[in-house]
Amino acid sequence: MTRLSLHLKKGSLTELTNHHLILKNKKLILQHVPGKGAWTYHLVIPDTKDIHGKWGFMKVSGTIDGYEFKELNLAPIKGEDKRISVNGEIRKAIGKGGGDEVVVTMYKTTDSRLTKEDDVKDCFKDADVYKKFSALPVDDQEQILKDILSQHDENGQEQKIVAHIKKLTSKK
Repeated sequence: MTRLSLHLKKGSLTELTNHHLILKNKKLILQHVPGKGAWTYHLVIPDTKDIHGKWGFMKVSGTIDGYEFKELNLAPIKGEDKRISVNGEIRKAIGKGGGDEVVVTMYKTTDSRLTKEDDVKDCFKDADVYKKFSALPVDDQEQILKDILSQHDENGQEQKIVAHIKKLTSKK
């Protein structure tokens, strides 16, 4: 699956979703590192090293031990799994401190806008229209890629990808 939250089945489009599940009822240890300011208490989110994005542009929502949180920053650490800060309000609500185990469900709520041509091509491969796309003249291929990648958000990209997949599907 590509970073774009567009789910494709061979030959047909399925429902588009705005959220990407990262964890579901995963047991994690609340980390405590004194002297790190807002990061004194944090959670390291496993298997997130390959989620791309900059600070402030990756937001997550979910629950920690049943306590709902919304739009927390998912912090990038180069070459490592991402993390979230766990503030005093959350710690007080769940009654947990450093070293304690918590159960986390988390999903990414911000755009996972595509930035590479290969990501768009992967969507076409998933939809089984890549052969038709590559048979187009190079100028047409470049125009389609530019049309999709120039969109300012994931929703715009999804709409353009779906439209181009439909056009490519109808080509003989």
